[in-house]
Amino acid sequence: MAAESGRDADLPSVRGVYSISVAAELSGFGIAALRLYEEYGLITPLRTGGGTRRYSDHDLARLERVAELIDSGVNLVGIGRVLDLEHRTGELERDNRRLAADNAQLRAEQTPATETDPDATHLGADPDQPASPASETTRTNHPRRQAGQRPRRRESSPQARATGERGHH
Repeated sequence: MAAESGRDADLPSVRGVYSISVAAELSGFGIAALRLYEEYGLITPLRTGGGTRRYSDHDLARLERVAELIDSGVNLVGIGRVLDLEHRTGELERDNRRLAADNAQLRAEQTPATETDPDATHLGADPDQPASPASETTRTNHPRRQAGQRPRRRESSPQARATGERGHH
């Protein structure tokens, strides 16, 4: 039981403990339906060394979701796709939470460096803001085009004009 202490209490157990007859009774499905759902890959009960199916709390929760989808009019192939997408979505949500936590930690580690080292401000700079005063003057030295105005062509050298090449600056 000590191994389960780190697990989320809301997650159903994946340990197969129920026989097919008990799983049928608990889920409300018949034994033949459970075998069919296994064929379609909707559930995958564990097997004992002798090949006996053992259903877990996780399998029963999945069967409950199968029942909801059947009640909604979804066929077995569609149910398989829905369950797969729900599983993949859950994985992506967990990955996003982990990445958000990693980003927050990196930002927290970066903040003290920018407060003590003025040269380190570029590390956390806002991409919409200029990186340095030099870039601001560069930005303002270029005239802006008016709406609908075409960009000017770059002048090429007399030699390039003679050969028909355009200048690539």
